[in-house]
Amino acid sequence: MEFAERAPRRRLGVHGPEVPLLALGSWNTWDRMDREDAAELIRLAVDRGVDMFDVAHYNFGPHAENAVTDVLFGQAVRDAGLAREDYLLCGKLWLWDYPTSSFAEQIKVSLGRIGTDHADMVVLGDFMERPDMRAVVTDVSELVRAGKFTSWGVNNWSAGDVLFACRFATAEGLVPPSFAQLKYSVARRSVPEGAPYSNLFAHEGLGLQASDVLEGGILAGRLEPERKIGADPGGIRDRIRAAYPELQRAADRFGATPAQVAIAYCLAHPAVANVLVGVSRASQLEDNLTALGLAARHGAELRDAVAGLWLDRGVVDPAASWGTDAPVPR
Repeated sequence: MEFAERAPRRRLGVHGPEVPLLALGSWNTWDRMDREDAAELIRLAVDRGVDMFDVAHYNFGPHAENAVTDVLFGQAVRDAGLAREDYLLCGKLWLWDYPTSSFAEQIKVSLGRIGTDHADMVVLGDFMERPDMRAVVTDVSELVRAGKFTSWGVNNWSAGDVLFACRFATAEGLVPPSFAQLKYSVARRSVPEGAPYSNLFAHEGLGLQASDVLEGGILAGRLEPERKIGADPGGIRDRIRAAYPELQRAADRFGATPAQVAIAYCLAHPAVANVLVGVSRASQLEDNLTALGLAARHGAELRDAVAGLWLDRGVVDPAASWGTDAPVPR
C-alpha cells in the first residue's frame, strides 16, 4: 500500500490556516539525528507536502531540560536550503512560569533560537495552577497583532478554560484560540471525543490537532521506548502495551501497519485538522504518509475495528485536562 501524492490540507479551526494532514513534532526528534539526515528528512517532508513543524523551546516547568532540539531544527532548515515561506512553524508558549516569564520574552527567545522572526501559530501549554485567563488571552492577542504569529491554540487545557478563552476573546475584540492540541490515540479518546470538547468543535469553531498518537512509539510496536515519552494520564500505559496485539490484528485486516491504523484512526475524527508525529527516518515518514490514504478509504471501518481499544473510558474526565482523572461516582 503506497501513498504517492502530496499530503492534503485541512483548515486548523475556523480562524486558523490550512495545514497538512500530517505534521512533524520536535520533542526528542532532531537531537536523535545526524545533521545531514535531519536536513534530508526536512527536505523530503516539505516535498511531500508535510510542511508544518511543531517546535518548542523545552526549558520550562517539567520541561526544564535545556534541550537544543529547536536550535537543531533551525540549523536543519538552513542546511536544507529552505526559505521561511517554504514551511509552517508552530511554536509553544509555556504557562509554568507565566507571567514572570512573559509571552513576549518567551517568543523572542524561542524564535531567536530557531533563527526566524515569526511563527505561523503557537500553542499555549498546559498548567496545574490556573493563571489569569483574561491576561493570557490579552497577552497572546497582542503578539498576534505584533506579527509574531497569526493564530494560536491550546495544549491539553480543560474544555471549560477553552470555552472561557473563546468567549472572553470574542467579547473583548481579541483573537480567540483556533485549535486545541490534545493527546489523542486509539487508546486515549475520552477528552477529544467527549461531549465537552465536541461542543467546542461544533459551536466555537475550534479545530483539533492530535498529538502523541503513537504513545511514544508503543502503538508502532516499540513497547518499551528507550527515550523519554509523554505523560500517562490515568495510568493506563501498561494496558496499552497489553492491548497492542489487538491493534496488530486490526492492522492485518487492512494490510497496514499498526502505526498507520493509529494515525488513520485520528484522522477520521471530523474535527481533526492534522496529526503530529515524530519521525527520525525517511522510511518512517513514508510509512506515516500511507496512513492518509488508509484514512480516506477506510476511516469509518477503522474506527469500528479498534472500538475495543478505548482504554481511558471512565478513567479520564472528558471535561478536564489530560492530567485529571475521572471523578469518582457518588
